[in-house]
Amino acid sequence: MTILEHTTTIPSSDGIEIGPRRRMRAARIDDQFNILGAAAAGVAIAVLLFGWFGPLSGYVGFVIVAFIAFIGFYALLVSLKSDWQEVKDRVMSVVLSSAGVLLFGALVFVVAYTLVRGQEALPHLNFFTDSMELAGPLDGLELGGIFHAILGTLMQITMALIVTVPLGILTALFLNEVGGKFARFVRTISDAMTALPSIVAGLFVYSAIIVLITHQRSGFAASMAITVMMLPIVIRASDIVLRLVAGNLREAAYALGSTRWRTVWHVVLPTARPGLATAVILGTARGIGETSPVLLTSGVTAVVNLNPFEGPMISLPLQVFDFVKSPEPNMIARGFGAAAVLILLVLALFAIARLIGGKGPGDLSRAQQQRVVAASGRDLKRITLASDRRFQLEAPSAEASSPPVPPIDPRTKEPSS
Repeated sequence: MTILEHTTTIPSSDGIEIGPRRRMRAARIDDQFNILGAAAAGVAIAVLLFGWFGPLSGYVGFVIVAFIAFIGFYALLVSLKSDWQEVKDRVMSVVLSSAGVLLFGALVFVVAYTLVRGQEALPHLNFFTDSMELAGPLDGLELGGIFHAILGTLMQITMALIVTVPLGILTALFLNEVGGKFARFVRTISDAMTALPSIVAGLFVYSAIIVLITHQRSGFAASMAITVMMLPIVIRASDIVLRLVAGNLREAAYALGSTRWRTVWHVVLPTARPGLATAVILGTARGIGETSPVLLTSGVTAVVNLNPFEGPMISLPLQVFDFVKSPEPNMIARGFGAAAVLILLVLALFAIARLIGGKGPGDLSRAQQQRVVAASGRDLKRITLASDRRFQLEAPSAEASSPPVPPIDPRTKEPSS
C-alpha cells in the first residue's frame, strides 16, 4: 500500500508585477461622465417639459421629473458598455446615494432654517442668561431669555438619564446574558413600548405621581415621563448592540477561567461601548424633544426653578411651544432661537457621548498605551518577585527531603558504606 503525501506549495511571487491598489469606493472616469451626462439630460428634459411643451409647473415636480429622467438616461449610458447585471448594480448605487444626499440635505435644511429664523434672538447675551420673569410679549429682544428653560431641560434630562441608562443597559444584559421565557416576554414588551404615544406616557405619570403622590406639577414628574419614553429605545438599541458582540470573545474569557459577570464587565461591555453610547444618544434625542408629556407633568413658568420636586419647571421644547403660539414677532423670534439652542444642545450631547464611547475596543490613546505598558511592567515585576520568593521557599524543603549522599572512597571510587 502506497501512501501519497500531498503537500501544499506556495507559488513564488518573484517577477510578478504588482499593479496599483484598486479603489473600491471611487468611481471610474467613464462612470463619472455617465453621471454628468445623465444629469444634464435629465435637467434638459425637465426644462423642456416644464418650460416649452407641457403645462407643468412647480419646483417639486421639476425635481422629480429631472431625477426620473436622470435615472433613465444613466441606465441607458451604462448599458452601452455593460451587461444587465452591472446596469442594475450601478442604478441601485445611484439611487441609494441619492437617498443619502436627500436625507443629509433635509437635515441641513432643518438646522439652517432654524438658525436663520432664530438669528434675531441669538446674538443677544440676555437671551441665554435671563428668564422671562420681567419680560412680556410686547418687550423687545433685549429683555428676557430662556435661561430657566435651559436649566429645566438639563435637570429633567439628567434625572431621566440617571434612571434610564443603568436600567436600560442592565435590562439589555439580562436579555442577552440570561435569556429564557421571561426574557422573551420583556423583549416583546420593550418593543411594543417603543411605539407608545408620548401623550399616554404623560397621562400615566400624571395619574401615578401627580394625582396620587405630589399633587403638583414638577420637574421630577416630567423627568419620569421622559424616562418612560427613553427606556424602551435604550433597551432595544442596547439589546441589538450586545447581540453583535462575537461569541468567541466570551468563550475565550471563559477558557481563561473568568466568571460570567467578570466577562460581561471586562469583555462584553468594553466591546459594545460605542454602540451603547449610540443607544444612549438615541434615547436622549427622543426624550429631550418631548413636549406633550412635559406639558402635562411639568407645567409652564417664566421663572427659574432649581427645585425639581416642587413647583412647575419648564423645558426648551415646551418653551418653544409657548413662544410660537404668540402672534407677536418678537415672541416667535424667541421661539426659533430656543429651537436653535435645543438643536445645538443635542449636538453637544452627541459630541460628548462620541468622546466617551466613540473609540472601539483596543483603540487606545497615547496616554492609555503608556498606562498599559506601565501596568504590564508592574505585573512582570510582581510575577518575577513571586517566582523568586517561591523558589527560595521550596529550595530548603527540597534539600531536607532528599536523602544524604554517602562520601566517595578515593581508593575504590565507590560510595563508602
